[in-house]
Formats: sequence, C-alpha cells, structure tokens
Amino acid sequence: MKTTLIKNAKIVNESNILERDVRIEGQRIIQINAELIATQADHIVDAQGQYLLPGMIDDQVHFREPGLVHKGTIASESRAAVAGGITSYMEMPNVNPATTSIEALEKKFDIAMQSSMANYSFYLGATEDNLEQIKLLDPTKHCGVKVFMGASTGNLLVENPNALEGIFRDSPVLIVTHCESGPVIAENLQKYKLANQTPTILDHPIIRDTEACFASSSYAVGLAKKFQSQLHVLHITTEKELSLFEAGPIENKHITAEACVHHLWFSDKDYPQLGNFIKCNPSIKLSSDRDALIKALHSNQIDIIATDHAPHTLQEKQQDYNQAPAGLPLVQHALLSLLDQVKHQRLSIEQVVEKTAHNPAKRYAIEKRGFIREGYFADLVLIDPNQPTEVTQENTLYHCGWTPFLNHQFSASIKRTWVNGQQVFDGQIVFEQGLPSQRLTFNR
Repeated sequence: MKTTLIKNAKIVNESNILERDVRIEGQRIIQINAELIATQADHIVDAQGQYLLPGMIDDQVHFREPGLVHKGTIASESRAAVAGGITSYMEMPNVNPATTSIEALEKKFDIAMQSSMANYSFYLGATEDNLEQIKLLDPTKHCGVKVFMGASTGNLLVENPNALEGIFRDSPVLIVTHCESGPVIAENLQKYKLANQTPTILDHPIIRDTEACFASSSYAVGLAKKFQSQLHVLHITTEKELSLFEAGPIENKHITAEACVHHLWFSDKDYPQLGNFIKCNPSIKLSSDRDALIKALHSNQIDIIATDHAPHTLQEKQQDYNQAPAGLPLVQHALLSLLDQVKHQRLSIEQVVEKTAHNPAKRYAIEKRGFIREGYFADLVLIDPNQPTEVTQENTLYHCGWTPFLNHQFSASIKRTWVNGQQVFDGQIVFEQGLPSQRLTFNR
C-alpha cells in the first residue's frame, strides 16, 4: 500500500512541540518517530520549518443545506473548511425544512456522504414538542441536540419551561445551546420604538446585550445543574457570563463553554467599517469582553474554539440593518486568525490545538480523532508560520463569495490538509478526486 511520510515536522500535540516524522498508511497514522527511514512505498513530504497540527474539529457550523443552498452547500462549505485546516465539523439544524426529526437528520447524513470533503455530524434541533425524537438519538452516532433558548424563529425557538426541563432531563446526548433572552432583546428594542429611533448596526450590541446573554446562559446552566445534564454553551460573548463556568480540565466537567473566532477577533469598534458584514448573534461586543474571552481560554473557563460559520449572500448582507441577516462565513480563515493570535502572543499554538482539536474530541468523545497518535485517523494540517496569506476575492472559496477578512494579510499559511489520510488541499487547490470523509462516531 502506498504510504505518506511527513518528514521533519514540528508536531504540536498534547501540550508539546516535538520534531518528528509521521507515516500515514490508508486512513491512519501508523508511525510517529524521530527519524523514520523512507521506503519505496513512501510519498515524502518535507515539512522542515513547518508545524503539523491535528485538523480543527469545528463543533458549530451552518452549511445551509437543505433549502438555503443559495447561501452555501455542504459541498461548497466543506471545501472551504479543508482549505482552512478544518477536517471535521458538526452542522446546525436551522435549514429548510428544519432538522427536527430523526428522518430529516439522516437525510442530511446522506447528502454529506455524497458531497462532503470533511468528516461530518449533524445536530437534531429541539422544538417545544419533539422530546420523543430527542430520546431516539443514538449517543454513538449523533453529536448532540441544539436548543435555541430565546433566539431563533419558527419551531426551533424553545422558551416553554416544561419543554426545556424535559430536554435537560431526558436528552441521551450532549445539549448545545444558543443563549440569548428573547424578552430582554424585545425590551431593548422597545426603548428605540418609544424614542422614535431607528436602530443601526452600531446599536446591535446594545440591543443584543450582556443582559440578554446572561439571562439565558444562566438559565441553561441552572437547568444543567438541576438535572446533571451534559451541557455545552455555544459562542460566549460577554465577560459577565464567564462567572457561570468553572476553570479546569474539560474531562472533569459536565458544563462546558465555547468561544468563536470572530468574537476573539472583532469588537464594537469594527462596526463603523464592516457594518452588517460582522452582524451576528450573539453580537460582537466590547473590546473588554473580547479580552476577557482570551483570558478565559487561558484559565480554561472556556474549553473550545469554534466558528459558527454562517454564510449569507452579499445582497442579503447589503440590506438595511434591520433586514440584514446575522452570521458570517469563517471556516476558511478561522485557523489562520488563531495563528495571528499566536503571532501576537495572545494564545500559544499549543492552546490553539487544545481548544480546536483535543477538547472537541474529548467533549464529544469522538472516536480516534483530534490527536496526532499512532492508530488515529490521519486528519492533519501542515502550517507554515513564516509564509503570510493575503485574503483576496479570488482565493476565497465560500459559496457566498465574500469574507470579513478581505485584504487582510494573515501571518501564516496552510500548506496541506489531510482527511482520513488523503491529501485534500495543497495550499492552493482543493483536490476533487474522491471523497475521503466519514461520518463521525462517538465513544459514549
């Protein structure tokens, strides 16, 4: 069997950086050692001066299929993901129709099996009356159930206390939550109405403010403590919310928290320039909140970094603030943005690997992924820390065709990505020969 031998790589894994060689055979890493001898079967990759990381596992993306494919598809967005060093993702249920039944859930797995370049799993969406469907979820096959607590539309909005208690009591899988309080947001909007003012993008973090987030996230944490639920609170944006989460190793927790790359990068000072392009829910807030999130990554109050990749068309984003949808495309540039955080000494590269690969693998109990270990799937990304990447319209791969990082020069570049041992990206081109991806499985 043809093998791949990666020579002279600086492997970033389990809090260490060690220069090692890595041999891949089939889908797996079969050898890691200081100096492996090349054989005739080896395709040799010289990684001198480059970092080899376990591929990012993104636990929160919106790839828009089915029903919203003018914004993105599983095919298009997974290709942008592997170009960004993301080798596995978990995708959200707010598509059309919403993914609120096991039947609809499995249909998405079927689409991904035919079109996804990266490994995949999909969340079931909670409603106020689908608890019986939630109970049917298989902990070994399904990543989790998504609960929109006061910040969604249609039947995905779950505010009824009895419905929420049933989910937190009976879910057989991890509960992940979007936490913003609808009543608090409505109250904030009412103030503009009474003052006869029309809010603009500058008001977004005032309307969807700290209190809206804290009221909802504290409610979720309270329910999880009451029922000893497995809870993962997505996209924390405020300093105040951090008081809800304990520091310490992820293995010791049943309540965990996540930050997203755009909340670590942008602040309210970026609204005048970028406007609706950085309109997202929960909102991007103060620079002091952003600094607190970085600090919480160091203290391990925040366990995971994800993207919440959520593309919309340029036309949709160019509407008036009140009509423009919330969300931005991020998977291609997420890891690069974190490497800039490393360059500016806000995070270490070991922390980036822990929060984007090791901890998602641990929290979801993903089988044989998230680490560079013999016997594990070869989901890998090779990084050149000294070759900058300039973001242009031409090299942006999102179906929506735009990025909030346009014209930014990142300090590093992604040279190669492997999914299950197959190289899918060479630093320039996503390879289209065969789909290496697999459905994620869970050891729980």
